[in-house]
Amino acid sequence: MLVHIIMFKFKEENKKANIIQAKQMLENLMGAVPSLRSMDVGVNFIEADRAMDLSIIAVFESKEGLDAYDVHPEHQKVVTFIKSVVEYSKASDYLRD
Repeated sequence: MLVHIIMFKFKEENKKANIIQAKQMLENLMGAVPSLRSMDVGVNFIEADRAMDLSIIAVFESKEGLDAYDVHPEHQKVVTFIKSVVEYSKASDYLRD
């Protein structure tokens, strides 16, 4: 299994609404992207300088599944929106047994 973690820091303009919209869009990918086995989407509630605003943990069977997710049209719609409302993101991918 491959675990794909992304954390997002959103721009201040319309921050709360954009986080809610991004969360919904990400959750809607379950069932729409065949290679996506599971996804947790969480909104941060702790105020700290190092805190990120929204995080996802997505699970795939393999790297090929992640690659298929990356180019899937529904995922690309989410990417386009998120890129327009975030300052930056951080990622980590790892294999687990």
